[in-house]
Amino acid sequence: MDNKKYRILLVDDEIDVLEFVGYNLRREGYDVYTAQDGKSALEKAREVMPHLTLLDVMMPTMDGMETCEELRKIPGAKDSIIVFLTARGEDYSQIAGFESGADDYVTKPVKPKVLISRIKALLRRQGTLENQEQPSGQIESEGLVIDKDRYVVITDKEEVTLPKKEFELLSLLSSKPNKVFTREEIFDKIWGDDVIVGDRTIDVHVRKIREKIGLENIKTVKGVGYKFETGK
Repeated sequence: MDNKKYRILLVDDEIDVLEFVGYNLRREGYDVYTAQDGKSALEKAREVMPHLTLLDVMMPTMDGMETCEELRKIPGAKDSIIVFLTARGEDYSQIAGFESGADDYVTKPVKPKVLISRIKALLRRQGTLENQEQPSGQIESEGLVIDKDRYVVITDKEEVTLPKKEFELLSLLSSKPNKVFTREEIFDKIWGDDVIVGDRTIDVHVRKIREKIGLENIKTVKGVGYKFETGK
């Protein structure tokens, strides 16, 4: 897809950042929209439905974490890519970012070429996934139904909606019950080997899946990866 067809929402309370990063993105051919706080970002996201959102953490009115969670609730925009672009580089801040639903976390300062490269990799990966034939049907195991056609997880007759990456991770693990997927395999299939994510990313996503659907089937294989365990 041509860069001009991609809409990027840039959210930061610093005008200098909006101008500098926005200039570099527009120079690459992206359509760039800006907002200076979380509330304005949500309004703009509903209006333009961005393919990718660059989001600061520390902002007035509504911080980046809360904004990310609310972005994931917007119909039609919940599957767009969300990247935190922030000076907060602590491990706990990055983990909180992924827990709120982010796809990637970039620490300021970052060179424009590096940021553009990261964005291209994320959009390329997203485009590849969308163009691939998606797995269809349902996986049923011990009261759990993973509906790949509707992107819905059903447990105890209750439907649970997961963010796209969490759903993709659960679908991957459950596609081959009892098979151990290495961390490298998971990174490659869900995030792509040209996208840099933190070492704790998979752990955070697995923990969120377990919390949301009370799933005990996902087992940790220490030092290797994860598997979806069944009695069958």
